[in-house]
Amino acid sequence: MATFSASLSQSRARGSLKKKQRPGESLIRASLVASALVSILTTIGIVVVLFVEAFNFFAAPEVSLLEFFTDTVWAPEAGRVGILPLVTATLITSVIAIVIALPLGLSAAIFLSEYASPRARAYLKPILELLAGIPTVVYGFFAVTFMTPLLKSIFGQDTVEFYNMASAGLVMGIMIIPIVASMSEDALSAVPRALREGSYGLGATKLETSFKVVLPAAVSGIAASVIVGISRAFGETMIVALAAGAGPNFTFNPFQAAETMTGHIARISSGDLSFDSLDYTSIFSIGIVLFFMTLTLNIISRWIVQRYREVY
Repeated sequence: MATFSASLSQSRARGSLKKKQRPGESLIRASLVASALVSILTTIGIVVVLFVEAFNFFAAPEVSLLEFFTDTVWAPEAGRVGILPLVTATLITSVIAIVIALPLGLSAAIFLSEYASPRARAYLKPILELLAGIPTVVYGFFAVTFMTPLLKSIFGQDTVEFYNMASAGLVMGIMIIPIVASMSEDALSAVPRALREGSYGLGATKLETSFKVVLPAAVSGIAASVIVGISRAFGETMIVALAAGAGPNFTFNPFQAAETMTGHIARISSGDLSFDSLDYTSIFSIGIVLFFMTLTLNIISRWIVQRYREVY
């Protein structure tokens, strides 16, 4: 009976608290709900427009779904709509970028989390994150004016073309280092101090503790940072538009010029395209493929986080 009375009084107290709202709380709550609805409706609108325009492309009589995924020539004005050259260039530049960003970003995260003093971390982490604030067009010109000549001097003038996927991928890797480093450092810092102290108590060194205890405990957050970095590389436009090339080219040689999906969209969108033409609707077909690629990465990221997340 006493328990029932206590619970009844608690429920009445909660009800009285809800009734005693300040005058501005209802307005603040309504503005927060409206902000959430605006973001949701905007996302839904983008997806709807993307799917509708992509459907118009695939409904065209000259477009074959099998040819779209298997043909190695992308020339909608000539009736050739094989997306493989664009997808291949996107994957090559993204793989090069993550090969650069993963070891450098993870090393920076381990240093900031395990080795740097609080004073050093307070200075170094903001400096590292400054890379994320540099406009991507600056990265693009950096790739053309510095990275490409450097690759030419190393591998030969005849081997490396002026526009090439390697320089674009390398600079993209530098660009996404702050993403991998910052998210990985947050995941490493979230590992409880007790795990480190237990490892030290068993006689492990700082290096062994970092790589055999802390790193495995934070693997879900690190994997999520890597996938976010890959998604960022998939969606990068200005670097690949300036440094990778301006024409679809089905090649696996990173030293040759090739156009990525985002680079092609940027180039075609800046031209004179008639509305509802095949060239115009082909932009949305590329966008829908890119949408599903990034969606797949996000699903994988959520699965990894839920599967390997450690709760302490």
